[in-house]
Amino acid sequence: MGKLTHLDSEGRARMVDVTVKQETLRIAAAKGTVFMRPETLALILERRVEKGDVFSVARVAGIMAAKKTPDLIPMCHPLNLSSVEIFLTPQQDPARVEIEAVVKVTGKTGVEMEAMTAVSVCGLTIYDMCKAVDREMTIGEIRLVKKSGGKSSTFIRKE
Repeated sequence: MGKLTHLDSEGRARMVDVTVKQETLRIAAAKGTVFMRPETLALILERRVEKGDVFSVARVAGIMAAKKTPDLIPMCHPLNLSSVEIFLTPQQDPARVEIEAVVKVTGKTGVEMEAMTAVSVCGLTIYDMCKAVDREMTIGEIRLVKKSGGKSSTFIRKE
């Protein structure tokens, strides 16, 4: 395990200095899941949720969240993201929505936190839009699945 870079020599929190790092294409993908009752999933797929089109709103929320990550996570650098894609895949047995976010930037630091924040807020938005009919939904399994670019090697989670 490597050295923690968000601490200075005296153990104080700091934002990592990326001034001298090279700009490279950096891509991160994260996934998560919202588990729900089958009836809730049916309402989403039939677009009968009273608050509106759950997938459209959740997708926009995830994109917005990726862009706002440095406002939420204290040590994240503000980045000029070049792409944020959100993929929502309904699954049966158990009833759930699989969420994937893919974030890209050409920059000096990676976008792992932006991808995971996008997934998290997307899941929270699905919960918010459907909570009137299913308060037992569970949001979970949020994880980085792929990261590339920069000095460190490519990471691919074995799922």
